[in-house]
This record gives sequence, C-alpha cells and structure tokens, in this order.
Amino acid sequence: MRPETPETQQPLRYGYTTGACATATSLAAARRLLTGIATDSIDITLPRGQSARFPLAYCRLTETGAEAATIKDAGDDPDVTHGALVFARVALSAAPGMRFHAGPGVGTVTLPGLPIPVGEPAINPTPRRMITEHLAQQAVAADYRGGFAVTIGVENGVELARKTLNPRLGIVGGLSILGTTGIVRPFSCSAYIASIQQAIDVARVNGVVHIAACTGSASERLMRVHYGLPDMALIEMGDFAGAVLKHLRRTPIPRLSLAGGFGKISKLAAGHLDLHSHHSRIDLTLLAAEAAALGADAALQSTMRTANTSQQALLLAAGLPLGERICRMARDQALAIVPAEVAVEVWAIDRDGQPVGHAGFAGGE
Repeated sequence: MRPETPETQQPLRYGYTTGACATATSLAAARRLLTGIATDSIDITLPRGQSARFPLAYCRLTETGAEAATIKDAGDDPDVTHGALVFARVALSAAPGMRFHAGPGVGTVTLPGLPIPVGEPAINPTPRRMITEHLAQQAVAADYRGGFAVTIGVENGVELARKTLNPRLGIVGGLSILGTTGIVRPFSCSAYIASIQQAIDVARVNGVVHIAACTGSASERLMRVHYGLPDMALIEMGDFAGAVLKHLRRTPIPRLSLAGGFGKISKLAAGHLDLHSHHSRIDLTLLAAEAAALGADAALQSTMRTANTSQQALLLAAGLPLGERICRMARDQALAIVPAEVAVEVWAIDRDGQPVGHAGFAGGE
C-alpha cells in the first residue's frame, strides 16, 4: 500500500502497529502449540477487515508453551518501534478465557486515566480484542476448550520507551502495545497523538486542573519554572496543537497554557493546528500586517515580509508589542475550539527560551 503525499509526491509505504504484530505472533505461537504447525509467516485480519501477512523471525515450542516473533515494519513512518522485535509467548490454561502479561520491554500501567486499569500490562483494548478473537478462532479450529495466557514483549522496549511519552503516562517498564486499525500510515503520527490524548486524560483523572502544552523542551522549562507544574501537567504536544485543543473539547481541564517558539505560535495565530513545516508555513505577510496595525511604517513592513525567519521579523519589529499581539491571536484561535469552561493563555519564546510574547488567562495580558 503506497499512498502519495502532496509534500513529497513520492510513494510512501504503510506499515503495521505493535498491536497487529502482537496479534500475529500470538496466533502463530497458539497455532504451533495446538496443531504442531510451524510456519515462517502468518496471516491475520485487521480491525477493518483487511488481511495482513507477517513474516516470522521464529516460531517454536518452549518448556511452558510456544513463542513466536516478528520484526515490526512501520513502513515509511518514523516510528520509534520500527525494526523492533515484537514477540508473544503463549501457554495453555485449564480455565477458559484470556490472561495478558507484560513480557520484557512492555510496560505496566501505574496511574488511572488510561484505557487499561492500573496494574495491567500496557496492551491497549484493540490489540487485546484482536488477540482474543484470533486465538478463539484457532481454539475452535483445534477443538480446544481451555484458555490462554499470553505474554507480549518487545526487544529493547525499555530503552525505546524513553523516547515516548510513556514515563509521564505512568507506564513503567517499557512500551505500550498500540493500534486501533492495525495499520501505521506514514507521517500520521497517530501513536504520538494518542499519547498526547492519554497524557491529558491521566492528568485530568488524577486531579490536575492546569496543564501546559509545550512544543519543545525550552517552552516546557519555562512553564515548569514559572508555575512549578509537575511532570504530569506538562504535555509534550510537539507540533500537534490541534490534538490538544480538540481533545480538551471532549475532556476539558480548567486551565491550559500553550507555549512554544514564536514561529510555531504565529502559525497557530494564523489558524494552523498542525505546526509542522510539512503542513504549515510561517506567514511573514501576516506578521508584517499585524506590525502595521501596531504602527509599523511601509518600509518596516516590506523588510519584514522578506525576513529569513519569524524570529528575524520579530527582531525587526522591536519596540512594537508584536509578540503579545500574535499570542492574543493564537489564544483566540484556541478559545474558538475548546469549551467555554477552559481558560487559555499563550506564551511565545525565542531561541534562547526567553518569553517574547504572552496573552494571559481570561483576557488578562
């Protein structure tokens, strides 16, 4: 499957989620255990009905059951788990039903607010359902009436998890097994967006009333120092301002601070919700027009329109409260999305992490 994107006009390859990989390896291990059949690939049905084939790194019997593994192929998506070995260990049990366990590299949930209860392995609901359905079908085919104990693991998962939001979500000991469709679409960043949404849910359920959504480490440091916010209240939104605002529309939290570099905040002020350079551009004409509203003459406006960067345009407008004006515009864009009970403020910073603009809560400046 090779969709084309308007950014590159090059064919990009779809991949598969960790949940799909876990389903495939669980089925292969169960089939090996129940039928004695060992294969070098396995077919599964994805949640939307597509069939997918997974090559197996191994499929073998063990002292306690059987195990199988596959190398995760995320296609052309820059997924941190691309190339990771995902494996499943399956054992039979006399009692019917399915029991899931976290193997090496898969985390355990320690905080409320996630779709999995505290104490459970971080295997999300859709992968759990996929595994359960495929193993149930295999049990019927093999005339097996007992249950299964399924352990999912990811090689080097502890190290990989440090590159994700899992530590802030209260997922300890490794990665989450994710996926709602089974397919990874290139540059959709669906796993990252899901982590942002889960981080907001965890904060809300644990009583946090003020969160700060930050585009990077510098803006996060500003919010940490200025407000003394705990890690749970700091949301790493990256370029996905829209993911934060749209999720708060469904699950509001009383106070939201949005913080980021001046360029990214100017994109939000212009109405862009995805702040990545692939999807939105700095609008120097807009900056010049807003500077004009603050008193910039024609010569300054012309110079700003040909600036190399938004930061340069801001420096050219030194003496004008352009940073504050852009932050107010960004706040207005955010307020148009979130419900009325969410108060919003916006901070813009320069490359040194220093504030260059602020629009406060409830219209305060």
